[in-house]
Amino acid sequence: MNEKIAKEISKLLSLVLRHSPETIQIKLDENGWTDVDKLITQCNKSHKNINLGTLEYVVENNDKKRFSFNNDKTKIRANQGHSIQVELNLKEVKPLEYLYHGTVAKFLPNIKSEGIQKMSRQHVHLSADKETATKVGGRRGVPIILTVRSGDMYEDGYEFYLSDNNVWLTDAVPVNYIEFQS
Repeated sequence: MNEKIAKEISKLLSLVLRHSPETIQIKLDENGWTDVDKLITQCNKSHKNINLGTLEYVVENNDKKRFSFNNDKTKIRANQGHSIQVELNLKEVKPLEYLYHGTVAKFLPNIKSEGIQKMSRQHVHLSADKETATKVGGRRGVPIILTVRSGDMYEDGYEFYLSDNNVWLTDAVPVNYIEFQS
């Protein structure tokens, strides 16, 4: 498959499965799943020529593993990153001692005063390694990597979840758990 087309389809899936299913007149259930046949039909009406093979390719080859199928591939959903309310049924997990958050300089004043907030999403997204956090921060400019003392947060009662695509999730990161690079 042409990588440019795969990237366009991935962006469309991110939009409709994480933020605006109404864009192509589909509905997500309470857990974020939608019917694959309906998704294909609606995508083909308004955007791209998509079939099950195309979706399988995008799900398998997405660099961030943003999407997943159910066991029989009749349903598809985004693994995390929703700005709409869905229940992903994530189980609380003890995090690594340190996790990382990629950002850019323009957000630092707010982070230094309010900590890391989920903003329009359901959770704050954290990475297990600096390389992934660098990629995330680099999407908006020159990346700045913040170290989060997640082990201390967990010991103090904060909950953490690990999505199917290995993104660490929490509700917020208070500023006193963030190590800023000087």
